[in-house]
Amino acid sequence: MSILEVTCPVCDEVLELTDADRAELSVGDAVVCDNCNAEMEVTANQGETFELELLGILTTCPNCGEEFDVTEEMLADGDGDTVSCPHCQARIELEFEDVRGEP
Repeated sequence: MSILEVTCPVCDEVLELTDADRAELSVGDAVVCDNCNAEMEVTANQGETFELELLGILTTCPNCGEEFDVTEEMLADGDGDTVSCPHCQARIELEFEDVRGEP
């Protein structure tokens, strides 16, 4: 069984998808990164071609408590690790958990 390694565009975590995982995914389905909760849409899944597009990262603003999706555009407008809350405009530094147990 082969394993496809896909790098998360947000936190660079490597996501491993088996042939069985890919067989269950259709174009339009979502894949969520275990490390940063980034949600990505499957845009191609045929033969050797597998592509994902970032939809957003669900986060809660520590300033106002509102949830919002951090989008690729928000990341591009910021410095990569900092975004503005769309509700209160507070600058938020994004932190990603390391779920692999490494320091």
